[in-house]
Amino acid sequence: MKNQLLPAIRLTLVLLVVCCLIYPALVWAGAQLAPGQGLGVTVSKDGRVVGYDNVGQKFDRPEYFNSRPSAVDYNAAGSAGSNKGPSNPEYLATVKARLDTFLLQNPSVTKAQVPAELVTASGSGLDPHLSAQGAYVQVGRIAKARNIDPNTIKNLITNNLEKGIINPDRVNVLRLNLALDNLASASR
Repeated sequence: MKNQLLPAIRLTLVLLVVCCLIYPALVWAGAQLAPGQGLGVTVSKDGRVVGYDNVGQKFDRPEYFNSRPSAVDYNAAGSAGSNKGPSNPEYLATVKARLDTFLLQNPSVTKAQVPAELVTASGSGLDPHLSAQGAYVQVGRIAKARNIDPNTIKNLITNNLEKGIINPDRVNVLRLNLALDNLASASR
């Protein structure tokens, strides 16, 4: 037993040092190289933090671009997907309800024009981005709600596109909605 106990104690001590000191120190050092030094990149309006660049928020009022649905109700402390597959009846009912709601709020849009991202939650449940198509399909509703020329809103989307190298062009919904508010306050 002595032959087994001593190596087990040594291995435990080595793993404690690696897992409790070295690994956390490496993760912390890597985070210092990231934007926001691992604390996240905040988005401010009028000197007040209104959100984070990479954490989705709920926008469902007609005068704003809708966010991607969230499986965790936009709770950043509990990031997760629904883990329900496309054959799950409950999941299908949820997606159908989201689609029906979107079409009701956007009467000029057809079912075929609605991108999947506007009715399905992302894997994290906190995706802050929409594709360009996901933003452009909402222009009619927002233009009507804000009494703004649709071309002005389309230009706003185009000016806020983040060009993708691997993934398609996309827009950050929080930043786009803040730009929309700035556009409205500049026209007053």
